[in-house]
Amino acid sequence: MVKGLPQFKAPENVYENCLVGRQARDPFPKESTWRASATLQLVHANIYGPINPISSSKKRYFITFIDDFSRKTWVYFFIEKSEAFVSFKNYKARVEKETGMFIRSLRTDRGGEFTSQEFINFCIVNGIQRQLTAAYTPQQNGVAERKNRTIMNMVRSMLDEKKIPKLFWPEAVNWTVHVLNRSPIFAVKNKTPEEAWSGYKPSVDHFRIFGCISHVHVLDSRRIKLDDKSLKCIFFGGK
Repeated sequence: MVKGLPQFKAPENVYENCLVGRQARDPFPKESTWRASATLQLVHANIYGPINPISSSKKRYFITFIDDFSRKTWVYFFIEKSEAFVSFKNYKARVEKETGMFIRSLRTDRGGEFTSQEFINFCIVNGIQRQLTAAYTPQQNGVAERKNRTIMNMVRSMLDEKKIPKLFWPEAVNWTVHVLNRSPIFAVKNKTPEEAWSGYKPSVDHFRIFGCISHVHVLDSRRIKLDDKSLKCIFFGGK
């Protein structure tokens, strides 16, 4: 027995017909009631795909990792969902060495790629708390779900604007994430995600329109006297 709990009386009249015909979910809050106060305190992850057509590098999926504090995003591409675990280990090694801090919590849905025994054991050994959303409730992982939707909306627009074949969608995703990390967002006040993450104001001098014509210089060692000094190319982004 537990002391101190109030005594509840079960309702005598339960109108099951009304519940069957009219029951609905309670609305989800539009904003999270909790935010991380430090980098890597909480990381959101979500997989998008399969994407059709398959990319020129045979990729069908991408996964995004989002730091809740800074809202900076990282993206990794793969052929099968089972590669998510390797992507997470690569991401973990990269950001922890970069910051000197450790991932404390990871929020994902309950997809098999996130709930495999291998993934669970890795998180236990590394002290990473798991936050798994309830089934059929993507709203609980809203940060990652909304980010992927924003990314794909921009990708569709860029590919359509320049009439670029859709199999180059990973290049468009990469450039979109690069731009979003250096663009102001509502969730981070007076800073871009990149500045909130690194502490330095990012430069955007290198920004160019995705799909525009560019000319690449050919090194002297790769040409003879009368060869062209540049090649005409299409800009697919650069970091």
